[in-house]
Amino acid sequence: MATPVIYLLIFIAVLLLVEGMYLLFFGKSISLNKRVNRRLEMLNKGERREEVLERLRKEATQHTEARTIPLYSLLATKAQKANIAFSPVALIAIMAFASFVAFVALSLTSQAGIYIRIALALGMGVGGVYFWVNNKAKKRMALMEEQLPDAVELMVRSLRVGHPLASAIQAVAREIPDPLGSEFGIIADEAAYGRNVSEAISEMAERLDMQDMRFLAVSVSIQQTSGGNLAEVLEGLSKVIRSRFRLFRRVSAITAEPRWSGIFLSAFPIAVLVIIQVISPHYYDDVKETTAFIPAAIVVFALLGANMIFMKVMTTIKV
Repeated sequence: MATPVIYLLIFIAVLLLVEGMYLLFFGKSISLNKRVNRRLEMLNKGERREEVLERLRKEATQHTEARTIPLYSLLATKAQKANIAFSPVALIAIMAFASFVAFVALSLTSQAGIYIRIALALGMGVGGVYFWVNNKAKKRMALMEEQLPDAVELMVRSLRVGHPLASAIQAVAREIPDPLGSEFGIIADEAAYGRNVSEAISEMAERLDMQDMRFLAVSVSIQQTSGGNLAEVLEGLSKVIRSRFRLFRRVSAITAEPRWSGIFLSAFPIAVLVIIQVISPHYYDDVKETTAFIPAAIVVFALLGANMIFMKVMTTIKV
């Protein structure tokens, strides 16, 4: 009678298992809460600049290069934005291990058939890793978008005192914490080895799929080809980015109530169903043997799914 609760607990255990493995292998080196970014930390430990650049570039591009792996392309974009330090092969192995753990847990706690357990285990293992990667990607991208205006303003101040663009980017890589600090550190190191700065920024913008970063790349590219005062252009860009960020926050605040109302209305029927099954598992015994029970259940769940989609559409406002 507590089967739905058991499934939920196993899914949460899978998420905790994946997070624990990530922290076990990489520890605090992948934390986004440190004041010193990861690149500077590796340089301070005595690692050579070329080795640090090669390592960071490998981590930054390994998931994009693995999109040809069957089914992994669904996860590659999210893993790229999250900058997951696990290699694609390791991430696939973690999916398999998490699915195995889920299968063992289901075998010990559930009386479901073997094929149902296999399907549930695969869903929990693969879905749990995807949910974990997606959460990491959202957190990292939100923090990066918040850091970008400060980074552009730091570039403006460096340019106004007479520093070249490469030195301005180096200042950002030195002063801004992760995740943006290490990303600009890659650009700074690539520029030091002769790569065009606008190309490096454009590649980062496409890899991270950041619209504001594309604006920065276009600004630098236009200044390099046509000339002009880059400091003034970047100052205007900084104001635009901050204005867009304030607008996004305002829209998020305005739509908070309908979004939570939509979540509640979508989750409430499922929660009630789970509670009924836990408190009174024989509640539907009188009707579940009738011929109309299965069709009615299918219609109810279809309407519930349509409700979730409709609520999502109604509470999502694109700016």
